[in-house]
Amino acid sequence: FQLQASGGGLVQPGGSLRLSCAVSGLSLDYHAIGWFRQAPGKEREGVACQSSGGGSTDYADSVKGRFTISRDYAKNTVYLQMNSLKSEDTAVYYCAATARGPYDSKLGREIDYDYWGQGTQVTVSS
Repeated sequence: FQLQASGGGLVQPGGSLRLSCAVSGLSLDYHAIGWFRQAPGKEREGVACQSSGGGSTDYADSVKGRFTISRDYAKNTVYLQMNSLKSEDTAVYYCAATARGPYDSKLGREIDYDYWGQGTQVTVSS
């Protein structure tokens, strides 16, 4: 199995980025996908999660209304659309997967996920 995160980069405050998480060896039909981030000197924190069924999502309070998680089953890829970016969004972003029922989108903690991809750096700076 593999989770491959991409799409990070340098963006100005107020800008947008879309991260992608390409999943292989795991079926999105049976796995919830979460996005986490880790800023320098800080613990890894959950950002967003989408249920395996795709109809349920959960977001950290800090990103609600700005970030949107979605998935393309045909491409086995999960996306994180990030709008109105702030300097405090600067971090390495990771995608992770865990087997769950179709309606469970609880973001949870790092320990709740079984499979992880490598990170992609997002830097928000003018």
